[in-house]
Amino acid sequence: AVPRTRILATGGASHNKTILQVLSDVFNAPVYTIDTANSACLGSAYRAIHGLVAETNVSLADVVKLAPEPKLAVTPTAGAEEV
Repeated sequence: AVPRTRILATGGASHNKTILQVLSDVFNAPVYTIDTANSACLGSAYRAIHGLVAETNVSLADVVKLAPEPKLAVTPTAGAEEV
């Protein structure tokens, strides 16, 4: 079985529900957003933290657990995968 896919949208377009709905329909996956300013830097910051604690064998997944919880923005339109 294929694990369920989800999309995390950030940046300016993540505030546009129409764009998010298109993403959701095209990829047949729910789209989540996080309300964070400068989201483009967020991934780099988590990688930097991971680098700082690398000697302690902390995984990147454990570091990212500190991230704000994404909020469900849209789900695929019923029947979209058939189009």
